[in-house]
Amino acid sequence: MKTTTALAAFLLLTTTLAGAEEVGSVDTAFQWLGPDHKVVVEAFDDPGVTGVACYVSRAKTGGLKGMVGMAKDPSRFSVACRQIAPLKFPKALPRQEEVFKAGASFIFKHVRVVRVVDAKRNALIYLTYSDKLVDGSPDNAVTAVPVLGQKIPLR
Repeated sequence: MKTTTALAAFLLLTTTLAGAEEVGSVDTAFQWLGPDHKVVVEAFDDPGVTGVACYVSRAKTGGLKGMVGMAKDPSRFSVACRQIAPLKFPKALPRQEEVFKAGASFIFKHVRVVRVVDAKRNALIYLTYSDKLVDGSPDNAVTAVPVLGQKIPLR
């Protein structure tokens, strides 16, 4: 019973809010045992705005710890979101909402992307940062998607 509960908690904490897919990676350091250290690029569509795709790049630790999922990935990442189709808003947006979350270490750290609506400039701002169980990291990145020809519907 404890094993099943622990596995369920691990899977819940390492899943993403928006379904990200790895679109590419580059090796950054050779490892004798296990996979190399690398930087991966993952793509996800904003779940609340049709027509926006985001790309997150982040470091992934290799070696034996990386191979078994016990590595602590560095808090170095960036985000770029772009309009890829006509923008549609299926429902009104909150002023701030988490749209992506992925595990960056065994349970204790995550990469997050939050969408912030800048109503004055009619733009969608995407901020990426990491959190930890005890305290977060100040490392962050930001990108913006202007919304032209329509007003962003707010809750």
